[in-house]
Amino acid sequence: MVYQSRSFQVEVSGLHQNEVTNQNNYPIRASGSVFITVPFSRFNEELQRINRLGGKIVNIQPLNLQIGEN
Repeated sequence: MVYQSRSFQVEVSGLHQNEVTNQNNYPIRASGSVFITVPFSRFNEELQRINRLGGKIVNIQPLNLQIGEN
């Protein structure tokens, strides 16, 4: 499949440090912005999680622009 190796970098603001975000494997920066790398297969799930935590998506950029072979 073409999108299996594709990942996206999502910039999120508005995540507050709490018991849920303390379990993340990335720190919340002082500026309030967080960069999260998400594989295409989990993209929708991660966007829903960000929304539940009260975050606002600032920017989304593709990381891998490789086209897979069929």
